[in-house]
Amino acid sequence: MYEVQTKIRVRYGETDQMGYVYYGNYASYYEVARVESLRQLGFAYRELEEIGIMLPVLENKSKYHKPAKYDELLTIKVCIPEMPALKMKFCYQIFNEENLLINSGETTLVFIKKATMKPCRMPKVMIGLLEPYFVA
Repeated sequence: MYEVQTKIRVRYGETDQMGYVYYGNYASYYEVARVESLRQLGFAYRELEEIGIMLPVLENKSKYHKPAKYDELLTIKVCIPEMPALKMKFCYQIFNEENLLINSGETTLVFIKKATMKPCRMPKVMIGLLEPYFVA
């Protein structure tokens, strides 16, 4: 399993009238964590597009445990629980400054060839980077 974490500070514009993060913004937090997890792996999301591969979201799940508030520094733990093939699953846990779990979720993305818009396998360069995390 591949696991990393990143931090994000809640901006005022991401909150609702109660001062809590608006629920729709958690998908954006997942995206930040997902992009940063690939960057930390050594393969920027931009590089996928440069080799003609897109990675659209197929499914998004989110569970809200406690509210996040304006100006809190959140820690987003993201993992890839299984070796991807055609699809890539990410799991997320978001913690507040008190290290309390405030949100958990999953996204499933699918590898698509940009030229044909048809599903394809994960690029070999990514296989090489991820394989060490899934050796039994």
